[in-house]
Amino acid sequence: MSYVFDSDALITLFKHYYPERFPSLWVKFDQLVSEKRILSVKEVFNEIKEREDLLSKWAKREKDLFQPPLNEELEFVTKMFQFPHFLVLVRKKQLLQGKPVADPFVIAKAAFVENGCVVTQEAKRKNAARIPNICEHFKINCMNLEEFMQQENWQF
Repeated sequence: MSYVFDSDALITLFKHYYPERFPSLWVKFDQLVSEKRILSVKEVFNEIKEREDLLSKWAKREKDLFQPPLNEELEFVTKMFQFPHFLVLVRKKQLLQGKPVADPFVIAKAAFVENGCVVTQEAKRKNAARIPNICEHFKINCMNLEEFMQQENWQF
């Protein structure tokens, strides 16, 4: 399985699983990164690059992990937004302030990566336009960090 990480999943990892305290987790994580089984998108990088923390430093070292969208992914984002309900994925405040919006690109990347799966900390909510809801609509695998670790059979 290939995992496409959303910003919140990376933020949670770096906030709660400090590399100095959980070295065996990070050995396994880095192995999946080197195997290109963990990836993300440029918009996630844009969301986290201005932070002044371990995540930002790590992201700048692993810049190749954050891929630009392919043409078919851009077409998929267009298809996604043909559903007016899913337009709320992009908040007006983000647009007005020119802030990056990664969610649609994360979903699109997972749709076109072989055996792709979104990893996010967002929870599915009834009638919401959240990552898990949209993934379910388009039949794209989606899981949180705990499920990711279970899928990889990690124990520490």
